[in-house]
Amino acid sequence: MKEKIKSRRVAVSDDAEVSAYLEIAKELGGEQPKEKLEVISPTEREVIVIIDFGSQYSLLIARRVRECHVYCELVPYDTPWKKIAALKPKGIILSGGPASVYEPKAPLAPTEIYGNRIPVLGICYGMQLITHQLGGQVTPGTMREYGQTLLTISEEISPLFANLPTSTTVWMSHGDQVTEMPHGFKSLAYTENSTTAVIGNDSNIYGLQFHPEVVHTPQGKTIIENFLYKICDCKGNWTPTNFIQESIAAIKDQVKNGKVLCALSGGVDSAVAATLIHRAIGNQLTCIFVNNGLLRREEAERALNTFKNNLRMNIVYVNASDRFINRLKGVTDPELKRRLIGEEFIRLFEEEAGKLGKIDFLAQGTLYPDVIESTSVETKAAVRIKTHHNVGGLPANMSFALVEPLRYLFKDEVREVGLALGLPEDMIWRQPFPGPGLAIRIIGEVTKERLEILRSADWIVMNEIKKAKLYRQMWQTFAVLTDVRSVGVMGDFRTYGYLVAVRAVTSQDAMTADWARLPYDLLARISNRIVNEVKDINRVVYDITSKPPSTIEWE
Repeated sequence: MKEKIKSRRVAVSDDAEVSAYLEIAKELGGEQPKEKLEVISPTEREVIVIIDFGSQYSLLIARRVRECHVYCELVPYDTPWKKIAALKPKGIILSGGPASVYEPKAPLAPTEIYGNRIPVLGICYGMQLITHQLGGQVTPGTMREYGQTLLTISEEISPLFANLPTSTTVWMSHGDQVTEMPHGFKSLAYTENSTTAVIGNDSNIYGLQFHPEVVHTPQGKTIIENFLYKICDCKGNWTPTNFIQESIAAIKDQVKNGKVLCALSGGVDSAVAATLIHRAIGNQLTCIFVNNGLLRREEAERALNTFKNNLRMNIVYVNASDRFINRLKGVTDPELKRRLIGEEFIRLFEEEAGKLGKIDFLAQGTLYPDVIESTSVETKAAVRIKTHHNVGGLPANMSFALVEPLRYLFKDEVREVGLALGLPEDMIWRQPFPGPGLAIRIIGEVTKERLEILRSADWIVMNEIKKAKLYRQMWQTFAVLTDVRSVGVMGDFRTYGYLVAVRAVTSQDAMTADWARLPYDLLARISNRIVNEVKDINRVVYDITSKPPSTIEWE
């Protein structure tokens, strides 16, 4: 432990450990131990609250804040102030949004945010909202601003613009404009069409007419960093090491002497979740790997070998292939597929728990994008995109409480945590695979025959991507078996086979994604192999749509 405190910052997990560190620091540093050691306790997490007004960029704001090693939570605009205050935010960011603040039913921020000496940053609609709620004037602009424009910083330099040139390119996307600032505010920067492109006052309330979170604002990350570090006085202690310590403490507090059942899927999310929980409660955890018959070729065998060699915890294998496939018989609706699979998983876990004795908790590798996409918020700001089987697809009457240590992490953060936990890279960098498995990569009914067709095509796609050394560059690569059949010719015979779509995307967190520009030669090899090696397929197409407007998965 004496070795640990040579560094300036040390993560600790509970009050006893805080006391131990301070005692050793006092021994080494005399009467002022904190000059030698800065203790970061889990109870001191820095939080930025992002209030969402329906902007297409709200998740990007959260991403940028997290990239600065500061924890943040995204909440809908109608969240009561009491809930926001309970998070003890060091700063509040108001997102953009499609509404106009002067409309009768325009969404508003809780007025309490302006009177608590908490720094506030309004972005686009957020800036107009600050103006409107604090007595200024917002009107429809005579000239709209969309796209990149030049921002000039006023002579009075704000800490918001520290380390920035006097002129910088920013991304605008607005029709309304501030025509009268609230009392006490000054214009801090301007563009050709807006004399109040940035406003601020002496109470650390700022508004930006542009979007610093998008890549089209090259210095945007610096502006966000300045708000977090120089204005909110954040220290940037949201790191994998600190998260691990916080999670272990939180899991211990939640579970206490209870027993936990963890669903292992073979992916990084469940592996990291299981490892965190095992570090916290040891043998109170039992993991179950379910072969639901919806996995890719050889996936069950490979996953089990990886888990047994690296996780070193109690793992029970259950082959329930027939059970899941029979449950999906005749089902074609993708949302129903998800719900049925989610329910079947829970029922199976309940049965396995009965064999193991009393089980109190079910652990899952749920991530923040899963939560956001599955949540149907009863406001204008958000709508449900699709149900994730481990969030909205769970039955209401299940007998377990949930343990979800990754619930507020993005995928790249999970990977960083996994590496910090010492998990092997081939496990950490495994491409995401949906919980419902191949069921949502088969359009229409799921049958054993169609599963085998898809497995064969998907195996070829993955094999060729790996041979081309592109696996780590892709977010996901896979095949989709459609319900479309088309006429073809093989030899001198007419065929009437399935159409398979190949999907390859790049992304950081799955909230947005772009289709991958795979080399034509690679696509040709994939297509040639599929139609020659997989029976019943005679046509291959490549999906070149991004997310949005599409989702990554087809269902």
